[in-house]
Amino acid sequence: MNRVDALFQRLKREGRCGLIAYVTCGDGDTVSIVEDLERAGAGAIELGIPFSDPIADGPVIQAAAQRALANGTTTRHVFEIARRVREKSEIPLIAFSYLNPILRYGAERFAADAKSAGIDSLLLTDLPPEVSQDLRSALHAQGLGCVFLLAPTSTDARIKTVDKASDGFVYYVSTTGVTGARKDLDPALIARLDEVRGRLRKPIAVGFGISRHEHYELLRGHCDAIVVGSAIVRAVAEGRSAGNVVREILAV
Repeated sequence: MNRVDALFQRLKREGRCGLIAYVTCGDGDTVSIVEDLERAGAGAIELGIPFSDPIADGPVIQAAAQRALANGTTTRHVFEIARRVREKSEIPLIAFSYLNPILRYGAERFAADAKSAGIDSLLLTDLPPEVSQDLRSALHAQGLGCVFLLAPTSTDARIKTVDKASDGFVYYVSTTGVTGARKDLDPALIARLDEVRGRLRKPIAVGFGISRHEHYELLRGHCDAIVVGSAIVRAVAEGRSAGNVVREILAV
């Protein structure tokens, strides 16, 4: 069974809301950062593939991508990071990417190399599910999942399409904006999240802006997992422990 599927099945059995941690590969010692995050309680890791035009990301992750690219980080390096993590851990690994790096690498080659590296799924921020069949077929041939995004503005038809196309879980974007830690979440989030969740067959993870224990407490009864990115990436940039960010959010 795919490790991502197994994670969400375990969370459901245990009645817990999980935490998925995002890291920008090549920005710092990524393997050590992942190990720190897992020790702190992260249930899965998003391995961000650095890209020059990350239009869904705010300034913190944009800057991390630029640092990683300046360090010479490529998609092949991301696979090497995954291999090194997999030597010691069975934590689910989700490659987080924009479409352009996948197209340049080649979909079938990417899927094969991702499988060999121990990656479980691919989350794409800018690929509509309606035109994803070729990539999804390449991933499925290797036993990998593909995850798509929903937004607060998604229509009923879009919710149905994304639910059908996504493997493992659906990623729900908490706000109409880019990534970035926020003090307060959208006041309308919970009502809309409950509405969307009621229409899904797949588990739902909520990301964008989540950075505090209060956010986790607010969301934990309304989703299956939260995604934390910018708060972790900022800690790495400032030389602080990424794991401590997770501990503070989970209050463990």
